[in-house]
Amino acid sequence: MIFRPLALVLTMCLLPIAPIAQAAPDAKATAALHALFDADYERQLREEPLGASFLGDDRYNDKMPDLSPAATAAHQQAVRDSRQTLLAIDRKLLSEADQLNYDIYLRDLDEGIAGFRFHDEYMPVSHQGGVHTFADGMLQGLRFEKAKDYSDWIARLRAYGTYTDQTIALMRQGIASGWLRPKAIMQRVPAQIAGQIVANPEDSASYSPFKAMSVNVSAADQARLRAEAKAAVVDVVLPALKRFQTFFNNEYLPKCRDSVAAGDLPDGKAYYDFLAASYTTTDLSAAQIHEIGLKEVARLHDDMEKIRVEVGFQGDLQAFFTYLRNDPKFHYNDGAQLLMAYRALAKRIDPELPRLFGTLPRAPYGVVPIPDALAPDTTTAYYQAGSADGRRAGNYYVNLYKPETRLIWEMVPLTLHESVPGHHLQISIANELPEQPMFRRQAGFTAYVEGWALYAEQLGYDVGLYSDPYDRMGQKAYEMWRAVRLVVDTGMHAQGWSRQQAIDYFKANDPKSEHDITNEIDRYLATPGQALAYKIGQMKISELRAKAQAKLGDRFDLRAFHDELLGAGALPLSVLETRMNAWLDAQPAAAH
Repeated sequence: MIFRPLALVLTMCLLPIAPIAQAAPDAKATAALHALFDADYERQLREEPLGASFLGDDRYNDKMPDLSPAATAAHQQAVRDSRQTLLAIDRKLLSEADQLNYDIYLRDLDEGIAGFRFHDEYMPVSHQGGVHTFADGMLQGLRFEKAKDYSDWIARLRAYGTYTDQTIALMRQGIASGWLRPKAIMQRVPAQIAGQIVANPEDSASYSPFKAMSVNVSAADQARLRAEAKAAVVDVVLPALKRFQTFFNNEYLPKCRDSVAAGDLPDGKAYYDFLAASYTTTDLSAAQIHEIGLKEVARLHDDMEKIRVEVGFQGDLQAFFTYLRNDPKFHYNDGAQLLMAYRALAKRIDPELPRLFGTLPRAPYGVVPIPDALAPDTTTAYYQAGSADGRRAGNYYVNLYKPETRLIWEMVPLTLHESVPGHHLQISIANELPEQPMFRRQAGFTAYVEGWALYAEQLGYDVGLYSDPYDRMGQKAYEMWRAVRLVVDTGMHAQGWSRQQAIDYFKANDPKSEHDITNEIDRYLATPGQALAYKIGQMKISELRAKAQAKLGDRFDLRAFHDELLGAGALPLSVLETRMNAWLDAQPAAAH
């Protein structure tokens, strides 16, 4: 999973379009296209200053997003205007690469415009985060190196009151229009808000950068900045949190819906279909995805049974799951030991990468704990990309909350997924493609990005990481987890399943801990459709590899295959398939 505070990503369904042969690209048309890309990217940074900060662009570090109706209307008009500007450019005059850029960008704009009919902006808060966890989430992506970094943060704290009030206004729109999240997940939020309201301002998450300040800041400036930060927390942040607490507990939570289905929102069936198509970059229906999930669950059951027999466990698969969840040998009881084990595992994987890839990214990554305030309601781990300028490393965040619930046998596939060769490697390679416009380097087609990361879990077999049968069980459990997602996400949002029914199905088919299972189901309630992308993407990538191996036989070069697969950044699955088929057609077939 990738932590994304900003959706500067592309998530649309694309059909492959055959390039039109031409003698040479037209310089004027090419310049107009790239001028549009650059202007829109700059606009997005201005509109989403928090996301700009995560990307490493510090020009807007003193700004907060404008959530007003006027700003929303201006954004929507800007997207429509960009579409008209794009259509005024003659696609036939562009190079083959820019024709693909044109097509991707047009579909992105079209999808954005299609999404304006839905109003999920009225649901800006969930148990996964929002205005109440702003500081804990935002500080993961900021660097504090000079006095201006601290003064910029203080400016954001001063603007936090307006940001909070605009969030409340959006949520009141949600109450009025029926765009509300399920009460089952929103019941987690009051405790999160309460944890942010402190008696001593120096205990506030918002103040935390000022506890140990950079040596580049003079003693006099440190004293001044600490005083200003403390005043901002006392005068703005804590009062805003208290306003939000009163609104949420007394006005909002009682109105949250008892239903869990996205299909029960206004225009909900169309909304869920839109999300499923966007996240998977396919035209698969919810019913088709559900059936794919059921078949994958059945297939993986057979694989798990073979491992149960291999280790000599006496009992059925359900008893084996209970053993895997609860036996003390599968747990660390100390968070510090768990963190050390994650770091050691990551460093064990790093030297194996040249066996799998010809091209490796320059960007490093770290393995760090998820912040304590976020950990209880957060998944087992997530990845946060480094800055676009390369000055901040990527981070693999691991959950140390209740280490006795964290399972040792899941650590290998989890680390392969979130760090290398999963998210860090793929996203960093994309970010280091200088010939691509920024919207392509930062593209986040979920089916590709998460499909790659799930596929990366299987690459442990190629480098000998699954010699232990319990580690192999972890890989099968993680693949099963993503197959289960296809069933329970569509089940809850399109087929009338209850939250408990989804939890029970998950528990019956996968040995993940009950704590993780509950958090996962609640995640699917907060972000409908997102969980569908992983298995759909992984199945397509695995299919492409199998096709290449079948054609090339002994001539199949895994490094070359991976380099081609990753060499254009994230793509919709249909475009990826077209690219890989063209590459495969250019390879000499296996000798017979």
